[in-house]
Parts: sequence; C-alpha cells; structure tokens
Amino acid sequence: MQGRAAALGAGTVLNALATGTGAAFGIDLETRATVELDPDADGVVGTIAEDPDADTDLIERCVSLATDRWGDGEGGTVRTDSDVPLAAGLKSSSAAANATVVATCAALGLTVGDDPTDPAIDVTRLDACRLGVEAARDAGVTVTGAFDDATASMLGGVCVTDNGADELRSRAEIEWDVVVWTPPDRAYSADADVARCAAIASMADLVADLALDGRYAEAMSVNGLAFSAALGFDPDPAVDAMPHAAGVSLSGTGPSVVAVADPDDPETDLDAVAKLWSDRPGTVLHATTDSAGAFVIDN
Repeated sequence: MQGRAAALGAGTVLNALATGTGAAFGIDLETRATVELDPDADGVVGTIAEDPDADTDLIERCVSLATDRWGDGEGGTVRTDSDVPLAAGLKSSSAAANATVVATCAALGLTVGDDPTDPAIDVTRLDACRLGVEAARDAGVTVTGAFDDATASMLGGVCVTDNGADELRSRAEIEWDVVVWTPPDRAYSADADVARCAAIASMADLVADLALDGRYAEAMSVNGLAFSAALGFDPDPAVDAMPHAAGVSLSGTGPSVVAVADPDDPETDLDAVAKLWSDRPGTVLHATTDSAGAFVIDN
C-alpha cells in the first residue's frame, strides 16, 4: 500500500487575511510525498527530507484524516521532499498537504480526478484539497485555512476562493514567467497579525474585484503594497520590480516577493527584475506558472 504524488507551490494574488477572500496561482515548484500504509501500524510517522527536525504534524494528520475517511484507518509512514522553500510565503504547507492526501489516496488504490460525475473517480481533487485544509487547521499552520493557496496548489492556474466557506469562486489558466526573491528570514502564516490585515479590508475588496474581473497582475501589485504595509515588510523590492513586471506582490505572509509577466510581452523584463533582486541578500528563483496541478507519480 504505497502511493506517491506531487503538488505545486504557489504565489499570491490576494491575501485572504483581511476579508476571507483570497487568490493564488500555481507555479512549477513541487513538493512530493511518499506514503506507505500498514493496517497494523499504530499511527503515522512523518519525515521532511529538507529538515529532519521540522514539525511533521501536518503531513501525519493528512494521512490520518484520509485513511479515516476513505480507508480503514490505516497507519504508516509519510515522507516529503520539496523544491518549495519552507516558511517563505510560497505555500509549502499547502503543497505538502495536497501531495500527502493524493499520495494517500493512491496508496489506498483510489483514483483522484476532477469530474464528480465520472464513476471512475473515487475522490475529487477539490475534496482532497478540502481534507488537506482541514488537516492544516487541525495542525495550526494556517489562520485562514488557506483554501486559496490549497486550490492553486492542487488545481493549478489562478484560483479565487471564499476561505470561510472553502468554496472556489473562479479559476483560470494562465501562462506567466515568474521570478521569486526570498530573503534569508522566514515568516510563519500562523504568526501573522490578523488585526493589522483586517484594517486594510477595503483595499482587499478592491483586489478581489480586480481578480474576479480577470485583472490578476494588477490585483497582485495592489495586494503587494497593501499587505507589505500591514505585515511590516519593506515595499522597496516590489516597487523596484514594478517598471519591469506585469504584476508583483508579497507572497502570502512573506517574506518572498513574486513578480510575473507574460513571456510574449515586450514591455516586461523579468531578467531585469532578477538582476535587481540578486543585489539583495537571499535567493532568486526563476519559474513559470502551472495550470495542471497535483498529480500521482507512477511507481
């Protein structure tokens, strides 16, 4: 009873902390999970390859919830490895949860897909996503439930969600080049100042309107400036990038900043953004958007 799966990292269009409405987009950085189930095992033991001392409550909870709901309560082991930097605002928790839930379904012999009317589909990706969000709340790694981050990681594309109701409001496929700057510091979503974010709810409503109108890049830039101020991050990296990018934002609760551009737009230059950001401490990553989402890795 073994399953392997991968899920995406993601960048932010709208931070959901202010109003509960959020938006995010999948990028081609992956977290992979390997799950081995044993009906005789007492509980679940998790390992995170990049940090053996890291808290594994989230991925262990994902396996337990999945086997309780769709299996017979099997225990076992789960191991993740990832291209997504931890605690950097690039949705590492959502990616780990999604990969783990899909891998657990694979270990149970269940088919995960998108069409709930297809008799060949045992578990929809949205239901798998909701279970991962439930595990994240149980593990205390999120304030909002991060359904926006989770759907972008699971489904790919850009997703706008109601995080209070765990409902997908819209989804679109996009093709952007992406540059990410991650400073040396780390920030944890559960530590974010929710009250400060609530103070900019009117700006978040504006960002939501832009996103629901399909103006995702503009929405990002407004979100980035507003939430950098609310969460106490320096807006200079985003401002420096704006002349060269279609959109740029603080991702999640930071500290990463993400810039995007249509690869066919001659008025944008993400290489220039990368050069500017490479003068700052930290790392610069090049990526692209991904509209395919999470998938099972064939053994």
